[in-house]
Amino acid sequence: MATNAHTEAAGGHKAPFPPFQADTFASQLFWLVIVFAALYLLASRLVLPRVGGIIDARANKIEGDLSEAQRFKTEAEAANAAYEKALADARSRAEALAATTRDKQAADSDAKRKTLEQQLDVKLGEAEKTIAATKATAMGNVRSIATDAAAAIVKRLTGMEPSADAVSNAVGDALKR
Repeated sequence: MATNAHTEAAGGHKAPFPPFQADTFASQLFWLVIVFAALYLLASRLVLPRVGGIIDARANKIEGDLSEAQRFKTEAEAANAAYEKALADARSRAEALAATTRDKQAADSDAKRKTLEQQLDVKLGEAEKTIAATKATAMGNVRSIATDAAAAIVKRLTGMEPSADAVSNAVGDALKR
């Protein structure tokens, strides 16, 4: 196996890790400080202001969005309150209209019922008069038919004609019972 001069030192040992070699340590520290300072200046002058600007812009955008959301929320609550008020007003108007309509229909119904009752009372009175007149006529006819029939029966049975007054009195007594 071939040995490399960089990997092995005198005496068969491996060479130390290059950053830990004592003879290059000072120059490595010098360049480390220079590179770190350059990176720090680059980051602080260029990168951090841009990142800070992005963060500020983002914060402003979020704040603007939150204020706009709050404004929309306030508007929505106001619109909802107006809607609820309009709905309550519409309900009360509808209830009032329904009550008015119900009362009007009840009054119309009562008026029609009273008119109809009056018409029926008039017809009932006329019907009662007609019935009374028909009954009186019928009773008069019944009395005369009964008187004629009774006179005919007595004549047939006895062979003599009874007096009209006696037959009329007898039929009157029989009808009164």
